[in-house]
Amino acid sequence: MKTIFSGIQPSGSLTLGNYLGALRHFPLLQDEYNCFFCIVDQHAITVPQDRFELRKNIRNLAALYIAAGIDPERSTLFIQSEVPAHAQAGWMMQCVSYIGELERMTQFKDKSHGKEGVSASLLTYPPLMAADILLYSTDLVPVGEDQKQHIELTRDLAERFNKKYNDIFTIPEPKISEVGARIMSLQEPTKKMSKSDENLKATIFILDEEKQIEKKIKSAVTDSEGIVKYDKENKPGVSNLLTIYSILSNKTIAQLEEQYEGKGYGEFKGDLAKVVVDALKPIQQKYHELINSDLLDTYLDTGAEKANTVANKMLRKMENGMGLGRKR
Repeated sequence: MKTIFSGIQPSGSLTLGNYLGALRHFPLLQDEYNCFFCIVDQHAITVPQDRFELRKNIRNLAALYIAAGIDPERSTLFIQSEVPAHAQAGWMMQCVSYIGELERMTQFKDKSHGKEGVSASLLTYPPLMAADILLYSTDLVPVGEDQKQHIELTRDLAERFNKKYNDIFTIPEPKISEVGARIMSLQEPTKKMSKSDENLKATIFILDEEKQIEKKIKSAVTDSEGIVKYDKENKPGVSNLLTIYSILSNKTIAQLEEQYEGKGYGEFKGDLAKVVVDALKPIQQKYHELINSDLLDTYLDTGAEKANTVANKMLRKMENGMGLGRKR
């Protein structure tokens, strides 16, 4: 079986966009791939975090992974900082990275823009991400379009390391979902839905209550035309809602356009709200069962043990390739 690695930052509650673009697809991958799902808490601290919130978010994310369908007995679910090889391999990948290529990364430019000072880790984030992926001989990395540049750099670093030291790394490929990989803001439908959006109406969170979901969808930006039709260029708001509706209902966009022909946005949004609520309810129920249970800790302990075994083997190969320590 080929190997898949995916990491999500515990930097806040997961959104409907996170679910539709990534999390929803993960359970289906377990049947076809050897899966590693990582809570990348070391990436989260590239920007300031409240330590109590971070600990809470790590646990919440682990529970959501399982609630969304990840089976800890078929996949390896673990916390990045509980596998020291990530930080060790991250340093080695920094040593084969060039400052110029790191400064060209779009996310670094976006997050550092206008700031008086930024953490050095914000610049060296991509080599750590490369280490995360390469430690597990990863074949495929499920990512959105916004992370594709990081996977390209990971490939470059792996090839550079292989050529210079030892041919040990598998060169990973990005796995980009064709549908739902980019769910947009409900208030500014030309930008991606984000958990850090200051406008609380813009984002649906997986753990939002029913009334919150209904309110956010009913206040979602559309247009004055009143026609339920997919036109990303001229009707980005309606098109975004249609995308969400289509994925969750398993109906095509064309079927939904036909269903709402001659009907207004009010009925369309009301029906969509019900579809979203019904889709998230079983995930929320499972989450609440898990979040404070000892079972969640058991799953994470087992995942850390499995991940450490695999990662440490690759770390030894990296160290031998670079000549570090004594040969083992």
